[in-house]
Amino acid sequence: MLEVCPSIAVEEKPLIDVQFLGIGDKADPARMIFSTPAGRAINASVIDMGDRFRLLVNVVDAIEQPKPLPKLPVARALWRAQPSLATASEAWILAGGAHHTVFSQALSLEDMYLYGEMNDIEVLVINEHTQLPAFKDALRWNEAYYRMKR
Repeated sequence: MLEVCPSIAVEEKPLIDVQFLGIGDKADPARMIFSTPAGRAINASVIDMGDRFRLLVNVVDAIEQPKPLPKLPVARALWRAQPSLATASEAWILAGGAHHTVFSQALSLEDMYLYGEMNDIEVLVINEHTQLPAFKDALRWNEAYYRMKR
């Protein structure tokens, strides 16, 4: 929620401001306020599948903020999910994707594959080539593979 690395604010200096939070019955926190630049990025989530971990990665295209967002006093990244919002959302849900994710413009899909390989973590990717029937097949094949591997 408030855990954002300012290194993604390459085009502007982050503003630090204390603003009303309204939850948690705590003091209002200082927040960094900035927007990310346009460009290729990834959105990733690690999911505990019970018998293994799954790294789910959606390749996204960060886009310029269309207008100022003065009532959103936080770090902001606006993106278009690949291949489309409808397909990416359905694939994300089918794969058990979490709502806590990592957004990065510094890491690549290749980095995610390498991380998965180094740590024996299943890697599933949603990108411009994703088609739901094939994605569902990959989920089934992976499930069979990991059951047999045990």
